[in-house]
Amino acid sequence: MKKSTIWILGVIMGLSFLSLLYLQISYMEEIVKMRNEQFDESVKRALMSASKDVESAEVARWLREDLSEDEQKVWAQTQGSESGVVQSSKFLFKAPDGTLHSSVELKTFTNKPSPLPRAMISRKHGAKTIPQTARSYADMLKNRYLYQRALLDDVVFNMLYHASDKPVEERVNFKNLDQYIKSGLIDNGIGNFDYHFKVIDSDGREVYRCSDYTDEGSESSYTQPLFLNDPPARMSLVKVHFPGKKDYIFDSISFMIPSLIFTVVLLITFIFTIYIVFRQKKLTEMKNDFINNMTHEFKTPISTISLAAQMLNDPAVGKSPAMFQHISGVINDETKRLRFQVEKVLQMSMFDRQKATLKPKELDANELIKGVIHTFALKVERYNGTIDSELNATDASIFADEMHLTNVIFNLMDNAVKYKRPDVDLHLMVKTWNEAGKLMISVQDNGIGIKKENLKKIFDKFYRVHTGNLHDVKGFGLGLAYVKKIITDHKGTIRAESEPNVGTKFIIALPLLKTD
Repeated sequence: MKKSTIWILGVIMGLSFLSLLYLQISYMEEIVKMRNEQFDESVKRALMSASKDVESAEVARWLREDLSEDEQKVWAQTQGSESGVVQSSKFLFKAPDGTLHSSVELKTFTNKPSPLPRAMISRKHGAKTIPQTARSYADMLKNRYLYQRALLDDVVFNMLYHASDKPVEERVNFKNLDQYIKSGLIDNGIGNFDYHFKVIDSDGREVYRCSDYTDEGSESSYTQPLFLNDPPARMSLVKVHFPGKKDYIFDSISFMIPSLIFTVVLLITFIFTIYIVFRQKKLTEMKNDFINNMTHEFKTPISTISLAAQMLNDPAVGKSPAMFQHISGVINDETKRLRFQVEKVLQMSMFDRQKATLKPKELDANELIKGVIHTFALKVERYNGTIDSELNATDASIFADEMHLTNVIFNLMDNAVKYKRPDVDLHLMVKTWNEAGKLMISVQDNGIGIKKENLKKIFDKFYRVHTGNLHDVKGFGLGLAYVKKIITDHKGTIRAESEPNVGTKFIIALPLLKTD
């Protein structure tokens, strides 16, 4: 499958998952908004009902307190007269937990026949007739009604004029206020919520507060004037807080959370799958390139060894010890080179396993580097290049894997050949020295160099520096990653210094062999 096709499918699927996530989140936001509005409206209606109940209670109290004693006596006599019987029934409304929410008292008035006639009928001169007696009784009721209405008007006027002057704690029974709020919440369908409230007077002073009241979360608190008809400057407030509101809102969207989580998991899985597809595609291309390159790389040492073997069959070569030794050296060097190419295959296998098996032993790094330089000199000479060395380390004893450390030095030199400048002869400088219990190794070239922004990435796996229009540089981005891994496994460090069109210098630090 083409890379462009994978990208198109990936973008389409990615946009689909993101759109699904957006719709789910939008739906959850709408549910939360709707639940908030419903809850706010229910609480406002409940508090308004409680406020009206408080006002009604105050009116009833004023009526009881301001009626004259005579009127109260008359009222009591009227209620208790023989002309009528009062039957009272009281109904209580309680919650399942036993809390009293509201009560209703039903009074029934039953009139008894009067033992005396309502009007006396007399045939004597000057006695009142029945119609006259009825008119007098009607006038008496009318006069009493006017008197009572005037009395009530006076009470209402005094209440409106003087009520707001009294302290709120004298006007409100806080236990009754709690019952009013509870009843209002039940009537509006949210009576199962815990709430706390406090009362604030017109001066902003807190006159009552529930023992467990908290001011946390302004979104969960509601304020309502206790007496709506009071002047604004004298208005007292009740502030109610619902600590369980957030849980109520969360419960309304909790059923959507598993769906949201599954969508996110699917999105992450899809992204990871696309990453694996691209990685496998890159590995497949890499392996194909590797096979093609290795075929070319194997041809040179094999042909050289074949040519040297044919020369050994020449009797003249056997008569010349110097020529025989030279041909034997070429065969040995090309065999090492062939082994190095085989090691590249092992390097790729090592990266697939994510681990390397080291077989460390005591080595003399100077001698190891001399052998690598001697082997690599043939390749450098092919490009009219030179290798110089300054192996000045007085203590070069290290505990390392000979094969892998040889490959490290060989890789660094091979990179110098790959990235040499076409208009300048290649020159390599290899140095060793000691620093504070460490063996320092540097490999420096005069190649094309590396830009500063690329320098920090050169040890990353599969990373290759762009070479512009230069297409003859073969590789897989594994060489320096392999070098970094081997040096790290030997408890060492490696860093690079480079300047474009000047060259690159790799500096390795390895711990020295500890001896008693």
